[in-house]
Amino acid sequence: MRLHALALLAAAPLAAQDGGFVDLFDGHSLTGWTQLNGTATYEVVDGTIVGTTNRGSPNSFLCSDRYFGDFELTFDVKLFDDALNSGVQIRSHSLDSYNKGRVHGYQVEVSTNGEAGFIYDEARRGWLSKDRDDPVARAAFRSGEWNSYRVLCVGPVIRTWINGIPVADLRDDWSPTGFIGLQVHAVGGDPKWRVAWRNIRIRELGDGGGFGALFDGATLDGWRISEHPESVRVQDGAIVVKGPRAHVFYDGPVHDHDFQDFEFRGLVMTKPGANSGLYFHTTFQDSGWPSQGYEVQINNSQSDWRRTGGLYAVDDVREPPAQDDRWFELRVRVEGARVQVWVDGRQTVDYTEPADVKRDAGLEGRVLSRGTFALQCHDPGSEVWFKHLRVRPLDPRR
Repeated sequence: MRLHALALLAAAPLAAQDGGFVDLFDGHSLTGWTQLNGTATYEVVDGTIVGTTNRGSPNSFLCSDRYFGDFELTFDVKLFDDALNSGVQIRSHSLDSYNKGRVHGYQVEVSTNGEAGFIYDEARRGWLSKDRDDPVARAAFRSGEWNSYRVLCVGPVIRTWINGIPVADLRDDWSPTGFIGLQVHAVGGDPKWRVAWRNIRIRELGDGGGFGALFDGATLDGWRISEHPESVRVQDGAIVVKGPRAHVFYDGPVHDHDFQDFEFRGLVMTKPGANSGLYFHTTFQDSGWPSQGYEVQINNSQSDWRRTGGLYAVDDVREPPAQDDRWFELRVRVEGARVQVWVDGRQTVDYTEPADVKRDAGLEGRVLSRGTFALQCHDPGSEVWFKHLRVRPLDPRR
C-alpha cells in the first residue's frame, strides 16, 4: 500500500462541530493533507487552499490523511481560469499495486463546461454519470464565482448538489471508502492556472460505513475458482462449496481485490463433518492449497482438531465456538501486524505477527503482506455455505 509522507504519524482526531460536521481544512495550514502524484503547487492564501498548475506535471492531488466511507461533504470551490479542469476525489486510493500509485477513484467534477458536479472515475472507467444533459444541472456552476458543493455518500449511493441544485445521482459499489483529494489537472505549457477551495467540511454518517459487498447474492461475478469449478455453486443467496478440492478467490473490483488492512464480515454455515477456511492476503493459484496468506479455520465437527475461528497452524482454536447447521458470523480484522478474529461476537484470536517471524517448511508464505480473499472447498465430504460477505478497507496510514 502506498503510504503518505505522514505514515508514521497518527492522524489527528477531528473535533465535531455543529451538526456533526468537522473541518478538513483549518484555514491556516495543510495539516492533515498530503500531496500525491504531480508537482502542482498547493498553498494557503487568505483562508483558502489555492492549487496552481506546473509545467510538465501530471494530474496532482492534495489528499486527506484519512479514509472516509459514508459521509456528507461540503466545500466551496472557485476556478480562477475557466480553461482549467479540476475536481474533488472521494473514496479514492493510491496503491503501489495499481499503476504505480496513481490516484484513482470517484471524482466530483469541477469545470465550466457544463459537466461540473457529475461523477468521473479517475484513472479507471471514465464517466460514470452517463446522463449529463439536464440543462438545469449543467448551468449550476457559476464561472468566476465561489460555488458551494454538497456530496452525499451512503453505501453505493453518491449524490451531488452545486449551489443547491441537484446534479449527480449515482449507484456504484466499486469503492466503499477512501480519501478525499483536491485535483489540479495537468495542462499544456505553463499558464499557472489556479483553482481554490475553502470551507471544506465533512460529517460521517452512522458508524462511518465503508463496507463493500464481495458477493452479490446471486452470481459468482467477481470470483475465480481453481481446480474444480463444479465444487462451487450459488444457492439461496449463498456461495456453497462441496466436492473435490477447490478455492474461490475474490477477483472483483472492491479495492481492486487487493487488501492490506481491513475488516471482513460474513455469515457461514457448516454441515456436519465439514472442513473449510477463509484465506486472506492470498493470491490466485491454479491448484493446490494456497501458498500465500493466512487461513482462518472453519471446522466445527470434522476430524481435524483445529476448530473454527483459529489461524490455521499459527494460532489454533481447539473448542468449536459455533455449531453445524446454524449460521454464525465470522469477523476478521487486520491492522498492521495484528490479526483479530471473532465468531458470533466472541473473540477467538488476538495475534500479533513477530517482526522476525519464521514459518515451518511448507508454511513459508503464511505471513502478513497483502492480497485477496479465498473460500476453501476442502474435500468432497465437506459442505459449507457463505453469504453476506463484506469488507471495509482500513487506512494503513493511520
